[in-house]
Amino acid sequence: MKLNQRSWFFCLLLTAGLGVGYGTPAVAQSESLTSEQVQAVLDNVWVLIAAVLVIFMNAGFAMVEAGFCRRQNAVNILAKNLIVFAIATLSFWTIGFSLMFAPGSPIMHSGGFFLSGTPADYSLEGSRLTVSVFFLFQAAFAGTAATIVSGAVAERIRFISFLLFSAFLSSLVYPIIGHWIWGGGWLARIGFIDFAGSTVVHSVGGWAALTGAILLGPRLDKFQGDLPQAIPGHSLTLSVLGGFILWIGWFGFNPGSVLAANLQVPYVALTTNLSAAAGAIAATAVAWNRFSNPDLSMSINGLLAGLVAITAGCANVSPGAAVLIGAVAGSLIVFSVSLFEAARIDDPVGALSVHLVCGVWGTLAVGLFDRTYASPVQLFTQLLGVIIVGLSTVAASLLFWTILNAWLGLRVTEAAERVGLDISEHGSEAYAGFPKPNDKLDA
Repeated sequence: MKLNQRSWFFCLLLTAGLGVGYGTPAVAQSESLTSEQVQAVLDNVWVLIAAVLVIFMNAGFAMVEAGFCRRQNAVNILAKNLIVFAIATLSFWTIGFSLMFAPGSPIMHSGGFFLSGTPADYSLEGSRLTVSVFFLFQAAFAGTAATIVSGAVAERIRFISFLLFSAFLSSLVYPIIGHWIWGGGWLARIGFIDFAGSTVVHSVGGWAALTGAILLGPRLDKFQGDLPQAIPGHSLTLSVLGGFILWIGWFGFNPGSVLAANLQVPYVALTTNLSAAAGAIAATAVAWNRFSNPDLSMSINGLLAGLVAITAGCANVSPGAAVLIGAVAGSLIVFSVSLFEAARIDDPVGALSVHLVCGVWGTLAVGLFDRTYASPVQLFTQLLGVIIVGLSTVAASLLFWTILNAWLGLRVTEAAERVGLDISEHGSEAYAGFPKPNDKLDA
């Protein structure tokens, strides 16, 4: 019987596979690895996978924000979420990584820019992680901090001003504050605990976003007198998809922060998941009670609130405490959204409630629930860190936002905002060819 081309190809693959299979033991025997080397490989591979999961969270942020905002601003939002990670990567590569992790001064340090240093220059002496994988993981976190700002200033900020602020945040503000906590700086030395970034990542991004939202002012038609008006997003489908992506990505964010492949990783994943679930359920229940309907947008943000809140203490709280932390966070966002609106602060996606409010709550929760360090002293230390980080981030952000406003302007014109930032800033539409519900108004 004649063999066709597909059969010949299969036979060649089988032969090659057998050859590799027979050859592998000899190679392995001659190049056997020690247990320390095997562990080093496992650690680096796991942290690399975790870094990819955190990078993939950018897609989640883009989907959540785009869905919560109006269709005429979708291109602008997607463009911001795409380019901000590219900017954060290069900004962190040039100076941010060195400022954050170079040993020395308790305030900040420098040297080893552009990844030109040795492992010792980034506090990796004695670590099994390579500089490359450690940088990739930390750059993903820097990008997350910058991305948080996007949601709170959505639908009215100039594209170029947002990009420049993102570079400033990821190259200077985030790394210097990160050095205080994760780089052996003064907050770490007094005992401040933030395992995976409720303060370092989420509160820093939240404080910067709050400053920008206040300076920009609310969107047109958001308030009539003192009464806030609902401006519905165009696709809760996108927002739910984004929420699920972020939920999955957080299994890189928190467990990856163990920085090793060991048995602590699944425990951190457990507390992370429990808090996320509790946050989603609590937000749904509280919103249902307040508004007489289960609000899907609150459920999505409740999920994210639980994830943000558990991030500081995920490594050393009990499963029951993780549920409580998430439930409180999910409840907080329902009231927080109303409080920000009462203060005439317009946050289109709830980023301030999720990342700032719940980042603060999660950081303080360490002083209440950490199985080793929970005490009044630890709670005070956590509160002190929250206040110092908040004041520092607001001061630096206010300065740079003010410079940008004087130089380029922060806000688009009223006409540009009315037509939508997709057309006015990018000259394109996310849904070209589809009729708009307000075509007559746009005309």
